[in-house]
Amino acid sequence: MSTKHFVNNADELVVDALEALTLTNPDLVYYKTDKIITRASHDGSKTVSIVSGGGAGHEPAHAGYVGQGMLSGVASGWIFASPSVAQIVHAGQIVAGTKGVLLVIKNYTGDIFHFMLAAEKLKSQGIDVATVVVGDDVAVGRTKSGKVGRRGLAGTVLVHKAAGAMAAKQSSTLPDVLAVSQAVAENLVTIGVSLNHVHIPGRKIETENLISEQEVELGLGIHNEKGCLRLSPIPSLPEIVTQMLDQLLDPNDIDRGYVDFSSAGSVVLMVNNLGGLSPLELSAITTEVVSQAVNHRHLNLVRLFSGTYMTSLDGPGFSITFLRATSEIVALLDEPTEAVGFLKGSVVDVGSLRSRVIAALEADPQSTSVVKTKSVAKIFDPSAFIAAITAGCYRVIAAEPRITEYDTVVGDGDCGYTLKRAAEAVLGFTETSVAKSGTVETFTKLAETVENNMDGTSGAIYAIYLHALAVSASRLGPIMMDFSAWAQIAADALQALYGATPARPGDRTLVDALVPFVEALVAGQSVQDAALAASHGAEKTKGMTASLGRAVYVDATGYDRVPDPGAVGVAELVSGFAQVL
Repeated sequence: MSTKHFVNNADELVVDALEALTLTNPDLVYYKTDKIITRASHDGSKTVSIVSGGGAGHEPAHAGYVGQGMLSGVASGWIFASPSVAQIVHAGQIVAGTKGVLLVIKNYTGDIFHFMLAAEKLKSQGIDVATVVVGDDVAVGRTKSGKVGRRGLAGTVLVHKAAGAMAAKQSSTLPDVLAVSQAVAENLVTIGVSLNHVHIPGRKIETENLISEQEVELGLGIHNEKGCLRLSPIPSLPEIVTQMLDQLLDPNDIDRGYVDFSSAGSVVLMVNNLGGLSPLELSAITTEVVSQAVNHRHLNLVRLFSGTYMTSLDGPGFSITFLRATSEIVALLDEPTEAVGFLKGSVVDVGSLRSRVIAALEADPQSTSVVKTKSVAKIFDPSAFIAAITAGCYRVIAAEPRITEYDTVVGDGDCGYTLKRAAEAVLGFTETSVAKSGTVETFTKLAETVENNMDGTSGAIYAIYLHALAVSASRLGPIMMDFSAWAQIAADALQALYGATPARPGDRTLVDALVPFVEALVAGQSVQDAALAASHGAEKTKGMTASLGRAVYVDATGYDRVPDPGAVGVAELVSGFAQVL
């Protein structure tokens, strides 16, 4: 749970956040005292008006959905609190016209009471009003929810979208818009999952409902309510998604089987960020959900909405929504909108999903290799080479926690993982026939393996050096390389690397370990002595000031505490060589 905020007054936060919407959409008007957002260009005598709302903290819902093609107005409460009856009435009065007003209400007790009373007050003023209540949660089943019914969650956004698109048609009547909104609401199911609850800025930190590091909570609400089940230890993502889909889609679950998707001709999927997930993580989650929905549950997905639609502040979780849709509803969801908070959905063609994911490019026999040579002569002992490479990779993998710790102090914390991933890929390469051939191509393919599996600046430096090693080896001709030849190609590759980077010894980079290693080999010293020189070079980086790379931007006090992570990686690699050569 994050408890640090830039704005610590919750009420000021809501008021100022709503004002920002007028900066992003010039068609919006903000009634600051009442916390109401409406469309300036809306004409209630030409199109049906739609008003919704609820507590703040669910952004972009609800105010972010005010705009042409969606909502006409919204009344916002304070964080996680329903707007007052007076606010809702005022919003209805502002947008109402002869075409009538539809109130879209999430199924929470406060919202129901306030919106329903507001509806009666608006009717008493001669305004034609209809209401639709959205309850799409399946976590709280029929038995437990009783008369209260299901909670309103992210599926409400699809009601907003379809109803708004229908209302935008001047020929539509209030009953038309109501019918569409009910059709969507009655065919929605949603469930959420989160790694923790959230903290409201300026409020006391609640410790009672905290979720431990080993737990994940299934079925929680969007107002910090407890979920229906805590899972510990945290299952894998596929296992979590499977449990969620079981609750959403099992027609035999008498308690939770609200909508039967077994014969659904068209299904709409929404994967919603509860506020705290990175786009990267949400994308991976979306891939898993779509894969299981299509391949395991055999749903005919026709539209996908993936993004941040209805949050619980910065909740570290996500929700899954399915809508059993008609072709008319799908068309309404496709209609454009000017609402700044709405992310357009994408068309899903189930039949082409696999064909549009290419696992790997096939080798082009006409392509030009980095090293232009037709020689397939063996130029070194592959068994010794593989033994050295294997020992080096295992040293790097074993050192990953230490290297990661160092890089957390003086970098971005990814160096250890980057090196480990590359080392694991190289270990796989050692099992190939090319690795065992002992030819120039061995160097070339080794370089390509590192290039394709090692990110960032370190990956580029390793790849340049190894490709240069291959080029230098190709110039030797079809001879068996002795120690001096190995030293020569290592030195040649270092010179090529110098042409690509300004890094030199003393700059606090991996070069501080690589150069002593190469220079020792050129001087005729043993591999063991050269590896020792590399280790000394890496250790000497402790206390050096970085002049290149991302380490330049971090707190310099860390330089005295740890050596350069990249240099340590090189030292570990060549120390592995020394163990077997």
